[in-house]
Amino acid sequence: MDTTTVAARAAIVRRASEVVPLLQKHAQWQEENRRLHDEVIDALADSGVLRMRMPTRYGGHESDLKTVVEVLSQLGRGDGSTAWTVAVWTISSWMAGLFPDEVQDEIFADPNVRVSGILSPGAVAVPTAGGVILNGKWSFNTGAQQSVWNTNAAVRPTPDGGHEPVMVAVPIADLHIVDDWHTSGLRGSGSVTTVAENVFVPEERVLPMGPVMQGQHRSVTNAASTIYRAPFMSTACVTVGATALGLALAAREAFLERLPGRKITYTDYTSQSEAPITHLQVADATVKVDEAEFHAYRSAGLVDDKSVSGDTWSIEERARVRLDLGAVCQRTKEAVDLLNTASGGSSVYTDVPIQRIERDVQTLNLHAIMHPNTNLELYGRIACGLEPNTLYI
Repeated sequence: MDTTTVAARAAIVRRASEVVPLLQKHAQWQEENRRLHDEVIDALADSGVLRMRMPTRYGGHESDLKTVVEVLSQLGRGDGSTAWTVAVWTISSWMAGLFPDEVQDEIFADPNVRVSGILSPGAVAVPTAGGVILNGKWSFNTGAQQSVWNTNAAVRPTPDGGHEPVMVAVPIADLHIVDDWHTSGLRGSGSVTTVAENVFVPEERVLPMGPVMQGQHRSVTNAASTIYRAPFMSTACVTVGATALGLALAAREAFLERLPGRKITYTDYTSQSEAPITHLQVADATVKVDEAEFHAYRSAGLVDDKSVSGDTWSIEERARVRLDLGAVCQRTKEAVDLLNTASGGSSVYTDVPIQRIERDVQTLNLHAIMHPNTNLELYGRIACGLEPNTLYI
């Protein structure tokens, strides 16, 4: 990596870390209002982190995934909902770069455009003259109310009576918002439901899912770009795992910040920091955070290296990225659980960050793509000589 690239990476990571105090300031407001604060969005835009995976010709950085992990884990130190929303915007902006160049010109007309997206096919795209008519809904549509475009999955009927999965690019203004995001975790992400009712989508904004999953695209201009040589799922898995890592870092910092002067009630320990159990808990959590960090950066390194080399991906390598994602989620949850358990009864108050961090990391671990057991089973199947039981690899 040349010195210019190193400097650019360091600069965007530094700017992300500078936003952390603002995220911490607004974290409780965002949870109560179930969306990101306007000041947070403005700061994110000013920092440049929303352009990490946008093509350079539109003012983007085309950052590698190691940079993405560093930035998102920094944001996660400040607030899990913010990090998760930026992760989704980052993936979806990259996804937009798979569409034809004229579609990208439309989407990226504003260099600070926010693109949200859903991979689960919640709608039907019926062919019509010049495109498709879209009907259906997508739940868990993170940041949709504060986005301009959506890259969503649907199924399109085929002449043989079957269906094929497709990705569509749709302006948020064409969709109805169902404000149903009343949850226990990641409340600030505003992951509402969006509904399409007879929405026309021109053919150039429809991509077959198969090529998308392989990292193939219809963009002529992006053909030589390193970041567009990677499979979709591997790219997405590395990106979302960084939020979990950031939450684990936040938990450790939050715990140690409250530690001085605290006692362990109903014991002789007038200082929790002097209790051996505390030493064991902090050390154990630290090891788990370190393990999560290893897996997060190993998977990022694999995607980055293969993107540069252009080497073909094996099924085992794809499954290993999902294995790493499962390990990141598992280890971060274990670390946060330890520190939350050690935080005492006063930690249940809403102004104490650890309780929010605990709920956020638990929510991440329930995500269908991030669930540790699902990812462990997938890799184990392949290691044992079986075929994968999913297309999402």
